[in-house]
Amino acid sequence: MSRNQKAEQLSEQSVWLLDRIKDHALKIGSGVTPTGGATSYLDAGIPLLRSQNVHFDGLWLDDVAYIAGDVHNEMSGSKLQPGDVLLNITGASIGRCTFVPEEFGEGNVNQHVCIIRPSAKLDYKYLTYCLSAPWGQDQIFSSFTGASRQGLGQRDLGNIRIPLPSLAEQHLIADFLDASCKAIDTAIAAKRKQLETLDALRKATIQRIVTRGLVENSLLRKTGNIWLNEIPANWGLVMLKRVCYIQTGLTLGKTYEGTVIERPYLRVANVQDGHLALDEITLIEVPPLVAERVTLRSGDVLMTEGGDLDKLGRGYVWNGEIDGCLHQNHIFAVRCFPHKLLPKFLAYVTTSQLGRDYFEATGKRTTNLAATNGTKVGAMPVPLPSLDEQNILIEYLDAQIERFKKIQTIIQNQISTLTAYRKSLIHECVTGQRRISEEDVSRVKSMNN
Repeated sequence: MSRNQKAEQLSEQSVWLLDRIKDHALKIGSGVTPTGGATSYLDAGIPLLRSQNVHFDGLWLDDVAYIAGDVHNEMSGSKLQPGDVLLNITGASIGRCTFVPEEFGEGNVNQHVCIIRPSAKLDYKYLTYCLSAPWGQDQIFSSFTGASRQGLGQRDLGNIRIPLPSLAEQHLIADFLDASCKAIDTAIAAKRKQLETLDALRKATIQRIVTRGLVENSLLRKTGNIWLNEIPANWGLVMLKRVCYIQTGLTLGKTYEGTVIERPYLRVANVQDGHLALDEITLIEVPPLVAERVTLRSGDVLMTEGGDLDKLGRGYVWNGEIDGCLHQNHIFAVRCFPHKLLPKFLAYVTTSQLGRDYFEATGKRTTNLAATNGTKVGAMPVPLPSLDEQNILIEYLDAQIERFKKIQTIIQNQISTLTAYRKSLIHECVTGQRRISEEDVSRVKSMNN
């Protein structure tokens, strides 16, 4: 649906007439890349806001870049003023918007952020809420057409239409939504904190069970191993290669002569945190003997070789999801000796803090990524209770993880409900479906005190 069609729908919903942003803006324009690019960034100076700093709930300044005063003056056309509305116009964060607070001081933006400077008849907070409303976002994305387009232009933004009540009513709406959204955002932040606490509890539970078992205050023995100094006295501690066969995979793009067969091929991107992403599976042609050598078997523990540090060694038990599937050379298929180690127990060990610490410390780092290898995977220390106890521990952890997931789903649904209510409230207020009075603003503000 086009931007004009979206605006027509908005016109039917709004009690006020619509007008184009450009008719009530003193400036619509983005910044530029500073001379020298990222090499011109400083540890202190004039803040240079980039797309990662612009969010719906305000400016995130944890990783803000700084530029020198002379560079700031060279970029005079994109110097910030209090009340400027900022909108991301390129990349994955297109449409995110916020405004420059009164107390912000000097600042500038790069080419990925557009400045919309409202005229005296348009309240900057009200405009921000209009752009963040569902129909505001719809018009933004309706302007962003075609996969080859990399961003939004000034003409596109200027033609976005918004309801335009009196300035006094805009102020009331903005004040009411400020107080209401603050309460909603506080509730959402609390829910996200609950998710963080839940995740920490999940990690602690896995670590405790795979390194201590279920018996509290059990007799422990020293191992002399730097990764796991103590284990229950009746457990063993072995290097992974002593209880597993580690199978390497195939390099993509290699050509073969003679008879070949087509087989599905699992890549690192398919092995995610706690699940497999199998929507896009590559097909490759290999000789039958090669395919037989690297075909995954049900029960193989998939361990990734490279990527971000938290992805190293990530363990997932392959359950034969795709018949005859091969695997990339960046994925190790770890095949446990059935009389020694159960695949699900090994997967929990790699997920535990023990596994994370081992691969983070032994992974080879490059600029942005890290990698391990078969030797380091094989040298990983693995606590080894009896098979019967492994089964008991797996059953316990499965039940606990399922319980955590159910609680997580409830909290995520609550966050979704609050987020949907926030959007609905903004829509009702800025279209006039819900009229705001001074009493409404006072009531909501008192609730936040």
